[in-house]
Amino acid sequence: NAGKNAPKVTMTAITMKAVVACLQQFPHFNSSYDAQKGELILKKFYHIGVAVDTPTGLVVPVIRDVDQKSVVQLANELTTIAGKARDGKLSIDDMRGGTFTITSLGQTGGLFATPIINHPEVGIMGVHRMRKRPIVGENDQIVIRQMALFSFCFDHRVIDGGVGADFAYEFIKYIEKPELLFLELA
Repeated sequence: NAGKNAPKVTMTAITMKAVVACLQQFPHFNSSYDAQKGELILKKFYHIGVAVDTPTGLVVPVIRDVDQKSVVQLANELTTIAGKARDGKLSIDDMRGGTFTITSLGQTGGLFATPIINHPEVGIMGVHRMRKRPIVGENDQIVIRQMALFSFCFDHRVIDGGVGADFAYEFIKYIEKPELLFLELA
């Protein structure tokens, strides 16, 4: 029991842990590409950029060492960094060094969008608004489920579509069954 003053654990914090589990399985997604040298730089750390909409525009502060933090710690850091972003108090270091970015695209209600890769990273994931949707369930019955949609964009100089799809399906596996994620992290 975290208590009433504990940070609210959001879908973003859980999403960050699922992304890192995938990045660990697909190391090329946690890299940067130096086009001048034709060199891929694999990162051994997991610094996740999280896009924050502010009154002056979108900014991408970075949460460092996501692999080493609990979901509750991440929720706390997200609350703090988002507040700094909205107050215009981010430093350059707060926005430097990301290895993969997550952007929320659903606040205004959109269903699909194409997030733009945050250079020099090679991938980005867009999280769309969670809402109730009809789906075909067991025995071909229409049922209502809470569903979220996700968009992925990858630098095709580094990641081809087949491997990109594998990454996406691995991520979906963790989101649909988060208990697998927590077993993986144990």
